[in-house]
Amino acid sequence: MRITITLYVLWLLAACNSIQKQNEIIVARETTAPATTESPPAQIEEDFGFEAKAKAIGLTDIAMLDSSIAIRIAYSTKDNFTKTDLYGTFDKAYLIDGYAKKITAAQIKLKQLHPHYTLVIYDAARPVVVQQKLWDQAQLPESTKRLYLSKPEQNSLHNYGAAIDLAILDSTGKQLDFGSTYDFFGEEAQPRFEQKLLKQGKLTNHQIENRKLLRSLMLSVGFTSIQTEWWHYNACSRVYAKNNFKLLN
Repeated sequence: MRITITLYVLWLLAACNSIQKQNEIIVARETTAPATTESPPAQIEEDFGFEAKAKAIGLTDIAMLDSSIAIRIAYSTKDNFTKTDLYGTFDKAYLIDGYAKKITAAQIKLKQLHPHYTLVIYDAARPVVVQQKLWDQAQLPESTKRLYLSKPEQNSLHNYGAAIDLAILDSTGKQLDFGSTYDFFGEEAQPRFEQKLLKQGKLTNHQIENRKLLRSLMLSVGFTSIQTEWWHYNACSRVYAKNNFKLLN
């Protein structure tokens, strides 16, 4: 009888151990099971603080004056000659207040002439740090580079919010044909060669007329054109800007 009881107790202990081991295995499987796969978080654009700095030196957001003007800041995308986004979340067009109001005046004049056209801004106030990056990334001889970019240490009028790059869109939102793209490095971009290129068949009368339309609008509100970029207009001289305005650092 004692032998029978002893055997029963040993059997019972073995059964309990077996159940305990099975439970441990189940728990281990549950705790080591792979976690549900989740999609990686979307990449967040970097905020360089450029807008806060623009406001701090008193620049004005043109869209706040006239929301009908199209804003397509090229350096806030990869659609520029550097193929990189240099502005991060900064995608607005800021200028010194008086100059911003002149752009809205040009928009009004354009609408009077062509109700379905609109100005489009590709760049306005530009931080000094971006000016340096543009200079560094332009793969051109310095003599050619200086036709399209100001040396960083000399400061561009863009760095003060006193220059603007722009064009005109038609009723479908497509840019008028100006004979070259924005940010193009070549003779086709340079107004000083328009007549020569027209004779050579590299520019058409239609393309030049579109440029003249943009020029007439900008000159009529007090901006000046330059001879190397059809899209670029200055609001004042570099000396005046240096003596009267703050840099967008």
